[in-house]
Amino acid sequence: MPATQILTICPIGQKHAQHGHTWRLTGIAALLGLKYCYDLQGIPMLRSTATLALLLCAASPALAQSTAERNALLTAPLPPEEAALKSHVMFLASDALKGREAGSPEFDIAANYVASQFYAAGLKPAGDEGGYLQKVPLISYKLDGIGAMAVQRAKSAPVALTAGKDFIASANPSQPEYSLTAPVVFVGYGIVGLGRDDYKGVDVKGKIVAYFGGAPSSLPGEEGAHFQNPAAKAEIARKRGAIGTITLESPLSAKTRPFATLAAYSTRARITWGNADGTGHIPAPGTPSLGMLSMAGAEKLFAGAKTPWATIAKAAAVDGATFKPFQLPGTITVAAKTAMTKLPSFNVAGMIEGSDPKLAGEVVVLSAHLDHIGTGQPDAKGDTINNGALDDAIGIASLIEEAKRFKTAAAKPRRSILFLAVTAEEKGLVGSDYFANNPTTKGTIVADVNLDMPIITYPFEDIVVYGANHSTLGPIVEKAAGEIGVKMSDDPLPGENIFVRSDHYNFVRKGVPSVFLWPGAGGPGRAAIDHFMKNHYHQPSDQIDQQPAINWRSGVRFVDVNYRIARAIADGDQRPQWNKGDFFGLTYEGPGAK
Repeated sequence: MPATQILTICPIGQKHAQHGHTWRLTGIAALLGLKYCYDLQGIPMLRSTATLALLLCAASPALAQSTAERNALLTAPLPPEEAALKSHVMFLASDALKGREAGSPEFDIAANYVASQFYAAGLKPAGDEGGYLQKVPLISYKLDGIGAMAVQRAKSAPVALTAGKDFIASANPSQPEYSLTAPVVFVGYGIVGLGRDDYKGVDVKGKIVAYFGGAPSSLPGEEGAHFQNPAAKAEIARKRGAIGTITLESPLSAKTRPFATLAAYSTRARITWGNADGTGHIPAPGTPSLGMLSMAGAEKLFAGAKTPWATIAKAAAVDGATFKPFQLPGTITVAAKTAMTKLPSFNVAGMIEGSDPKLAGEVVVLSAHLDHIGTGQPDAKGDTINNGALDDAIGIASLIEEAKRFKTAAAKPRRSILFLAVTAEEKGLVGSDYFANNPTTKGTIVADVNLDMPIITYPFEDIVVYGANHSTLGPIVEKAAGEIGVKMSDDPLPGENIFVRSDHYNFVRKGVPSVFLWPGAGGPGRAAIDHFMKNHYHQPSDQIDQQPAINWRSGVRFVDVNYRIARAIADGDQRPQWNKGDFFGLTYEGPGAK
């Protein structure tokens, strides 16, 4: 799983944490100090078996005994289905691939490996130009210099704000050099939905909106996580005609993520994908994040306002506060430059065409991310390679084995099925976002089932299905789980807001009913999940011989339940629908929600 775009100092491989008074550097990230969050924009060769063993296990004579022991573990006989699953992880999580970081040569090797496996499974190429690979024009971008901000009052000299003390400018890949002057409207948290309208009564067309990051903790978990995402707030602002956004520090956010800490990370590079004109994509085109103001900077921005900053700040110290929006006096000028570097990568796509002429144009996507976080600082053993065996080589391996099941099944699926291995999930779900905006299939995508980091070090008794309660996919998943003797259970990590933190979410944002599956916390699951997250997640120890050992039988069962789910979706008489009145279905105008 992944981090984000601007002041993203959270780790989670760029798993989604964000600015805001709840800044919930989620439990995992807080515990591990890992990588992944949201920036202010709201923008992650075939070899023989013998050769592979050498790649995995080469060692000096001094380590011959331990190497022999490791070889014995790696090459221990398994039943065919388990061995097939393990073989993919042996390659993808080998040291030779150096952690499969998006944009690296090793990632490209991994992408070609998956393409070859899709070919061997009999999938039809569904990438660019008749191949399996979809070119993804990743761009690395960062602030060039410190930028500038100044507040202008009528008949008064401009008041220049101080970089690093009053403000942090945002890098803007959509306009590498810009200067913008406009009035500012304060809109509380910048949230519209769930009975709340922070824009009520104000006109923000052609203006800049300023709001607090995060979301009140009183909002439902998944919906609250959605509103914490800067991209969601920017989309709201864009729909109302705003031409930029500024995030304000609050007394609550200052306690968990002091402005000075964020400023220290403001020049770090982030990743997005490139538009055809060479600029970088932002979630709300035309409404970029312009930066963040500290409480000291906000006081200067609010000078002369009918409601003084001291009053606003006092109210914002209470979680869930509401504010009456209003326009501030004068204007603000923001200027910044952005340095950009191209970082090309690939998604991998293969298709099984549906057998029903009436339904074949409807496409069920089965997705998993191929990238991991590359190399880093040495651990206690001196290992620098983050192999990503469970995150997410096992998800890719499951995808390949599911494809084989579909191709050898007695009957073809009625709907078409797209098998999709995406890049740059660890950089902020970038590869799946690119695909969702630039699909290689001509059909209508009707569902996504996503596989990300299934922890299979134990015989799972239940499964967690993120998103099941939002659409008609829920009953389908529950039935499929029951067929292999497991039940659906509640989220074992409710504070992590995982529903909005993996690749399926980019399909949700296109109005597509989507789910993300994980083995559950029943029986030995709780201890196994906690152990992995503490001791292996985004660390070099997430490798094929980690302890507790990967349970390959559980891996086969996980493939089985995913196959049954995908099969049921593909063969159903009706395409998946959002539940009537569902927040995400309504927000993204998905079928069935109204």
